[in-house]
Amino acid sequence: MNRIADALPTAAPTALDKLLRRRLVDTLSGLRGGAVVLSDACGTTVVGDAHAPQRVDVVVDDMRFYRLAAASGSVGAGEAYIEGYWRCSDLVALVQLLVRNRDLLDAMEGGISRAGGMALRLWHAARRNTRTGSRRNIAAHYDLGNAFFALFLSRDLMYSSALFEQADDTLETASTRKLDRICAWLDLQPGDRVVEIGTGWGGFALHAARRHGCHVTTTTISREQHALARQRVAEAGLQDRVTLLLQDYRDLDGQYDKLVSIEMIEAVGARYLPTYLGKIGSLLKPDGLALLQAITIEDHRYRQALDSVDYIKRFVFPGSFIPSIEAIVQAKTRASDLQLLAQQDFGASYALTLQAWRHRFLAQLPAVRAQGFDDRFIRLWEFYLAYCEGGFRERSIGVSHLLMARPGYRAPPGITRPTDAVEAGA
Repeated sequence: MNRIADALPTAAPTALDKLLRRRLVDTLSGLRGGAVVLSDACGTTVVGDAHAPQRVDVVVDDMRFYRLAAASGSVGAGEAYIEGYWRCSDLVALVQLLVRNRDLLDAMEGGISRAGGMALRLWHAARRNTRTGSRRNIAAHYDLGNAFFALFLSRDLMYSSALFEQADDTLETASTRKLDRICAWLDLQPGDRVVEIGTGWGGFALHAARRHGCHVTTTTISREQHALARQRVAEAGLQDRVTLLLQDYRDLDGQYDKLVSIEMIEAVGARYLPTYLGKIGSLLKPDGLALLQAITIEDHRYRQALDSVDYIKRFVFPGSFIPSIEAIVQAKTRASDLQLLAQQDFGASYALTLQAWRHRFLAQLPAVRAQGFDDRFIRLWEFYLAYCEGGFRERSIGVSHLLMARPGYRAPPGITRPTDAVEAGA
């Protein structure tokens, strides 16, 4: 267990502070499989299973933490971390412990004030992914600057899960393996016309055009990403094989042999899920193939997640949502004639990807600050990366490759693809 400094605040807690602290401790007192050692101006309390080998130290430096948690649940607790109101010996372990005790976490969310919960939902509702809203939401995250993301991503600038076979794989090796897997599932051939929804910084387009000789038309609505992708394509001398668009996916037209969309589905919004899948179907030739890489939530928690606002929606990806496999299948059935040929979950790889990003990010803090980002921003991102890693480690969220086809597709002889989930490091 990692220890953290024992220095505590000297300000005397108010009666309200003590009341809200007691309520939170009572709510989390039933933690199973671990314990939180909570230290603040009121003293030190062990919350949960005192005999469990796993303990996580939490130091509350400012009692306003309890007010934020009471008003906005886990979102408020995350905001309090951004503000520097509390510290933790192991954020990922804390997230894992809370996810394993989701009944208690749900009870904590149930304690959110009516005004606080309504304010969060209204804030999220105002960020719907209309054409204008999508550009605003994407810019809020991706236009932090290309130089910022280059500090911690793999050299190919893929901001999506890599595919690990061994825990000691490098991020670069695992990222290339993911791209190779996508190309293999699609059986990319020289001369194939491929459309990509969600360019990122051009990592897939460059890989597919360079290694497989296909032509890739790729679109993004992030001006920052588009500018760097154009530069990278020119430096690679692949302008004849890669067409870059700065265009909403809903405005794409034409028909293609293959389609790729890597972790773009999370940005379309639940309201537009049928629109997105319908567009995928319409962009493919009658025998076309599509490969989606999608972050997913458990089917039985999807509806609950739709009606709530979490840390990611509030502070990291405005307008985002995470679909379930069932929701994707139902939407594609309503909006297209696409058939699901194969699905493979590799969520354990995402945990390793996030771990690598977090370690790289924390190792680059002087450079982060040199780009003008302050300590609040650093804590926001540290919590974001740890929050997601813990969720993937506990399988409350996953990531899948979904291979879909139009009805006219027939697999060439000798093409085999996995149909069962095989997880790296599981």
